[in-house]
Amino acid sequence: MLLLIDAGNTRIKWALVSPGSAAGAWLASGAVAHAQLHSLQATWAGLAVSEVLLSNVAGTAIGARLQAMLPVQAGLFASLPRLAGVVNAYRDPSQLGCDRFAAAIGAHALAPSQAVIVANCGTATTIDAITADGVFLGGMILPGLGLMASSLARNTAQLPQIGDGNRAPSGFADNTDDAILSGCLAAQAGAIERAVRMHGATACLLSGGAAPRIASALSIAFRLVDNIVMTGLQTAAQIDHQGEQAC
Repeated sequence: MLLLIDAGNTRIKWALVSPGSAAGAWLASGAVAHAQLHSLQATWAGLAVSEVLLSNVAGTAIGARLQAMLPVQAGLFASLPRLAGVVNAYRDPSQLGCDRFAAAIGAHALAPSQAVIVANCGTATTIDAITADGVFLGGMILPGLGLMASSLARNTAQLPQIGDGNRAPSGFADNTDDAILSGCLAAQAGAIERAVRMHGATACLLSGGAAPRIASALSIAFRLVDNIVMTGLQTAAQIDHQGEQAC
């Protein structure tokens, strides 16, 4: 069985898949914060893992800790000039974050032959454009929803921190907490909608922990995807098994 790992800035996500399974058809999956990373060793010990593919933007220390827990050496997913039907048109293809490249592969697999915008809404929000024939054009990076709100609270003396339980107002906010949340959501949704217009996209995919909240502020059609990076890793791994290098 293949273990896919997406080591992000805040959490470690993973999924176990069987060869040839449909995208998103996990046999088992989970996610932990960096502080709970140690718990993964016991979880993974009970799985029949024969192969691992790791996308890591969390740094070398996290990567080394993950590798020490694994029963086999992990293949490291990296951004390449071309992979799994996606052409990486970044000025320097190797400088593209491997999570963004994986998300682009996943988006192209889920929306083939469509101009697609993929927004991965985590600690940072990345918004990337892929053409109908699979060219990754580039994109935008902005602070994630939580980071935007906490930055206001941290750097402005009288503004409060907004918690996960806060609900966005339906119109203009009549209190400070709602005004902060409304402004942050509008910024996130506005960037995504602008990208869709710029690209002439016919598909918009949202993923990441903050995606459901941001989705509520969108006025365009979209599709929520559980973990677009993992979908891309699975697609790349299947291509690798068919003879094209994936890592």
